[in-house]
Amino acid sequence: MKKLFAGLCLAMCAGTLAAGQDDDFLAMRQAFSTGDATRVAAYAQRLKGHVLEPYAAYYQLRPQLEFALVNPQTIQTFLERYKDSPLSDRLKTEWLKTLGKTEQWTSFAEVYPGLTNPDVELICYSLQQRLSASDVSAQTEGRQLWFNPRDLPESCTPVFETLVDNGVLTEDDIWARLRLALEVGNVSVAKRINLYLPDDEALNERKLAAATDNPLRYLETHRKELKTRADREIAIFALLRLTRSGPDQAYAYWPRIREQFNDAEHAYFMAHLADQASRRLNPSALSWFMEAAGSSTPVALSDAQLGWKTRAALRAGDWDLVLDTIEAMSAQEQQLGVWRYWKSRALRVQGRTAEANVILAPLSKEHNFYGQLAEEDLGVSISVPAESHKATRQEIAGIERLPGIRRALTLYRLNLRTEAAREWAWAIRDFDDHRLLAAAEVARRNGIYDRAIYTADRTVQHHDFSLRFLAPHRDKMRDVLKQQELDEAWVYGLIRQESRFVSDARSSAGAMGLMQLMPATAKWASKKVGIRKFQPARVTDVNTNLMLGTYYLKHVLTLSGDQPLLASAAYNAGPSRAWQWRDEKPLEGAIYAETIPFNETRDYVKKVMSNSMYYARTLGHQVTALKNRLGIVASRSGVEKLPENENKP
Repeated sequence: MKKLFAGLCLAMCAGTLAAGQDDDFLAMRQAFSTGDATRVAAYAQRLKGHVLEPYAAYYQLRPQLEFALVNPQTIQTFLERYKDSPLSDRLKTEWLKTLGKTEQWTSFAEVYPGLTNPDVELICYSLQQRLSASDVSAQTEGRQLWFNPRDLPESCTPVFETLVDNGVLTEDDIWARLRLALEVGNVSVAKRINLYLPDDEALNERKLAAATDNPLRYLETHRKELKTRADREIAIFALLRLTRSGPDQAYAYWPRIREQFNDAEHAYFMAHLADQASRRLNPSALSWFMEAAGSSTPVALSDAQLGWKTRAALRAGDWDLVLDTIEAMSAQEQQLGVWRYWKSRALRVQGRTAEANVILAPLSKEHNFYGQLAEEDLGVSISVPAESHKATRQEIAGIERLPGIRRALTLYRLNLRTEAAREWAWAIRDFDDHRLLAAAEVARRNGIYDRAIYTADRTVQHHDFSLRFLAPHRDKMRDVLKQQELDEAWVYGLIRQESRFVSDARSSAGAMGLMQLMPATAKWASKKVGIRKFQPARVTDVNTNLMLGTYYLKHVLTLSGDQPLLASAAYNAGPSRAWQWRDEKPLEGAIYAETIPFNETRDYVKKVMSNSMYYARTLGHQVTALKNRLGIVASRSGVEKLPENENKP
């Protein structure tokens, strides 16, 4: 009895100590965020021996970097001692930025090669260092970095100024980047690029502002003043802004000013007009692409533009053009699963089955949407690979002992998910398949389902699909699925994509819970299911979220003619948009999915439908072919119009 009492006392004391240290850590973290170095140091003393002790060391060391008060040897000691934590890479990144700002190039050159993932700011500091050392290859790399429409860090400016002074960046290069910035509407970046042009050739910023504010009025006012390149570029920019509100309007206006532009400028405008039209599923897109290609000086389309030209050809059923356009892409782009699959389809239409099968055979081994379609095209029964490895007890125990895993689990327990995810990713970054599966099992046992899926997804040869496609809360799911008459595999596939089963997940847009319900949607659904005095905080409750989410999903499915493909698109982007994306003729489901204009929704729908296939197998359901799940999407005229007020709340 005394031994039992003593054991209980030890356990209680250990638990109390751990809880106290957890509180100390959170207090220290808060002190760090407010710059209270004295309190940080005090808490750090109390956290010696705690699993999160590396953070105490980091919180004390980090502020010293800004004032260059830290001894380089102290930093090296930290980096070596805590190399099993992402904090080492984080501190190294911050130290390098200090060295770069102060142009301590010798020290910078010594530390930089060991960095794991340098950001653009550091890449530019590295280029500065290499240029100062007369490294000729840095000029080539700097020039490649130049062609970017986005704002770049200040550390890049000295690099670009050097390249301009040395003649590595030409005036044509400056115009090229200026166009890239204006194409995406990044006027502030365009103004900075404009400074590199001679004053008598640069854009008039007053005119640029007018074209930005009201492109049609600008064109009407200045359409007879297009003699210089700068004025023509602003006019093209105004036309591109018009295409975003309506490609047809921009095309209708073009003949009024066409004669003032050369053939290269005409081809450039038509290519971008066609690209915008294809992204809006405008039936004129292909003819405009052809007009751009027919110019005496045709413009080279980017991979992104060629992708949308291919999608337009898919909707038009022009398989010869599909093949020609894919083969015009860069070699790297052509290796993407999406284009390998559609190339194989085009080859089959041409009767070149053997060539198509050469593409399909390796693609069918990939565990994704296109791999599944490739299997079906080859006539192979889609299946989940046998679980080639189950983590052993010893493997799991070994993972649990790793300091990085212990830190991650502690941070998850403290609900510090960002820091926890970084620790987890760092800990598993070099794991082989067996260790990945053991780590995934550790995450599953601790209820960290998103990390379990993320980790199991990384295996290359040995897989465990029960971990890749977890099905938590199944007991709670059964009742709502039965009530709404929904396919369990499809719902799990959707939740996996929405939240990775993080019950308190919150998106930047405000969506909450397992099924990522927006507040207005949750409120609407709560009224429909009879919840009185609905409280938004309840949306992250698993039972409530599943009840409201499945009700709304059933509502969307009914609106979509009981077609999961359309309903998946509608759940993500709203029923009205999903309706608008149909064609004037019935459309193969895979082509509908491929030509969804929103990148996020297109990727989402394909993953949801792919997930549902794997869940059907792992949950023991009868497996339906993916192409059957995708179905044929009826034409706009073949389905009743979406009822008013039935869009996503």
